[in-house]
Amino acid sequence: MKKIIFLILTTCAIAASGQKYIAEKSLVVFFSKASVEDITAKNIQSNSIFDVETGEIAFSIPIKEFQFAKSLMKEHFNEKYMETEKFPKSTFQGIITGYQIKDGGTQSVKASGKLMIHGVTKEIDVPGTLEVVGNKVLLKSRFIVKLEDYSVTRPQLLWKNIAEQVEVSLDFTFIPHEKK
Repeated sequence: MKKIIFLILTTCAIAASGQKYIAEKSLVVFFSKASVEDITAKNIQSNSIFDVETGEIAFSIPIKEFQFAKSLMKEHFNEKYMETEKFPKSTFQGIITGYQIKDGGTQSVKASGKLMIHGVTKEIDVPGTLEVVGNKVLLKSRFIVKLEDYSVTRPQLLWKNIAEQVEVSLDFTFIPHEKK
């Protein structure tokens, strides 16, 4: 019972404060299923800020920080496909809707906004979940990105190695941003 009361009070304090939350932990994973080889890469170096009152969210993903099972995959990813010297990051800026922060628990949400990958910006709508746990906000999403939408080309020679689309999973843990 004490935990429930604490959770309710904490959730009400979050909603009333209107303060921003920053990502304490982040995990961005992409998965590409191709006929020759599946490719998975993980990145834990993303930065994000989320205003629970307005729903505004922004994040930045340093492309070079994706980690692969094979170093050659990482090299090809950065040099041939993502051109990270020219396009070092991916960003998203938008609004999350469909949640009531004071309700707590896991809630289905939708993020709408501008996703920039490989220097190309597109409007997207993606589903996700938001969960309040103590003073933390957990945000998760999984969606598909088509490479051609972001001008990422697949070399003709390797078309069986690289899928036309990748599944992107985001998992952010937000904590209150301490104002100084």
